[in-house]
Amino acid sequence: MRLALLADLHANREATEACVSKLRKLGFDRMVILGDIVGYGADPEWTVDTAQRMVADGAIAVHGNHDEAIWSPRGDDAPMHSHAQAAVAWTRDRLSASQVTFLSQLPVSVDDDDRLYVHANAWAPKQWGYVANELAAAKSMAATAMRVTFCGHVHEPALYHSQSTGGARHFSPTPGIAVPLIGSRRWLALPGSVGQPRDGHAAACCALYDTARHALTLLRVAYDHHAAARKITQAGLPQALAQRLIEGC
Repeated sequence: MRLALLADLHANREATEACVSKLRKLGFDRMVILGDIVGYGADPEWTVDTAQRMVADGAIAVHGNHDEAIWSPRGDDAPMHSHAQAAVAWTRDRLSASQVTFLSQLPVSVDDDDRLYVHANAWAPKQWGYVANELAAAKSMAATAMRVTFCGHVHEPALYHSQSTGGARHFSPTPGIAVPLIGSRRWLALPGSVGQPRDGHAAACCALYDTARHALTLLRVAYDHHAAARKITQAGLPQALAQRLIEGC
């Protein structure tokens, strides 16, 4: 089975459409959405509707912290910076009751054969800690029995594998090149963000995982990030959110 992996769509229609188009050309059997369907971007209604259709067609989806902030009574007190909070409030006013219900019903994590899908991490999924270094990757891998963990939240593509010492080693795969996730190790993969990359590159991120070959391919997909940024500005959202799409950071 070939899994298409999308993380951190963040209400970015242009980036999501570009990634889905690329993945369809390459071919996949099932979609996996690793959370944060909304937040930051100007097209939350579209991204929620799209995620709903994907789930209805058999996709697996988990929720992220921005999704939770929409429906949780604690949403206004979520530990987010002011621009993120402004986007949450703006988004909440635009989603229908059924769209909010959809987000609220997404699980925080899913076990699938030898794989864990989670937005943030495995050790405390709803505390939203970042897997941004080898120490955090080792902690997350130690917290699950799954051989491969797929997560988002960091907005940068990365790959970690376990070491015999109990630690983890970071690896930066070349986009478009399949990496075999060999069975003698455990792995943690971050596809990167579809809707708001933060590694200095504006191109959207997504990935393909071949479960038969145990091979992961990270992908970068060019899209009209200037159009997505203009929508943010026109919506009256913080200008810094538009600038992040242009700068990729």
